[in-house]
Amino acid sequence: MVQNPTLEDVARAAGVSRATASRAIRGAGKVSSAAQELVDRAVKDLGYVPNSAARSLVTRETGAVALVVAEPDERIFSDPFFGAAIAGVVEALVPTDKQLILAMRTRNGGDERLERYLGNQQVDGVVVISHHDNDQFLAVLRERAVPTVLVGRPARPDAGMLYVDLDNRLGGKLAAEHLIGQGCTRLATITGPLDMPAAQDRLQGWREGLEAAGIEEVAMSEGDFTPRTGRLGAQELLATGERIDGVFAASDMMALTALQEFEEHGLRVPDDIRVVGFDDSAMAEDSHPPLTTITNPARAMTGEATRLLLALIKGEEVEEPIVLTPSVLARESSGGAS
Repeated sequence: MVQNPTLEDVARAAGVSRATASRAIRGAGKVSSAAQELVDRAVKDLGYVPNSAARSLVTRETGAVALVVAEPDERIFSDPFFGAAIAGVVEALVPTDKQLILAMRTRNGGDERLERYLGNQQVDGVVVISHHDNDQFLAVLRERAVPTVLVGRPARPDAGMLYVDLDNRLGGKLAAEHLIGQGCTRLATITGPLDMPAAQDRLQGWREGLEAAGIEEVAMSEGDFTPRTGRLGAQELLATGERIDGVFAASDMMALTALQEFEEHGLRVPDDIRVVGFDDSAMAEDSHPPLTTITNPARAMTGEATRLLLALIKGEEVEEPIVLTPSVLARESSGGAS
């Protein structure tokens, strides 16, 4: 075995040019299967380990990608959606040599540090989840031409950013149709934060479903996807004095605390009031009663977004947007299957 083998040693052993050996080792494509096999064998036989520092000077790659979660840490570590989302990125990076860096918004909401880091060529690319309309760091990513893929559509259709999304509008409509199918006619909703496209789309779809059935929304409370606003939202709905027999909460975290609040006020779920959430979290199935929910495949979405990002980093042509389709998981909180 050659002592401290170089890229030239690998190319010589494989019988290919240095450039071909470099592309094969980096997985940069445009290498025949035969040449790839020869280079792989030479790397193994020689015990060659790429010099990442030297490689970064040539390729201008850092070997890292960032997952930006535009939420404070207390929400990230309490909501199972984010755990599934992170797992999707990690899984997609397994076949690569890229390191994942998790970047989060600070508790006071300031983005200056995040903007400096992302705009300073510290990472090869960025996946962004849970972004809001006024997130300034997105403008920094655009200005610096940092390869970026959003999970969720951008707030502005002309933003020019690639994305992977769930059809949240359809998800909201499915929630309305399901509750109406269960015989509900006095319907209310607890929305997500309405500065987020996902929440806007879920509310729009919900109202389209009601309108199609000729039913008017009885009441609405704006939440932020967290358990606290689910409980507060339920209190607001009850305080209206309206008779409500069905509620769509735009996240499972809100739906579960709303459900508890209704029961604490003497309402039986689903006999007196029926509840539907959104996300298909593990807690939904284990709640009492089990929560009907709209599927939201966080792991699949971030996995697709990461694969799209890796293609962008390599300079490949990509097709987007990728939009996944939700479905209803009917459980006891809404009376079961419609």
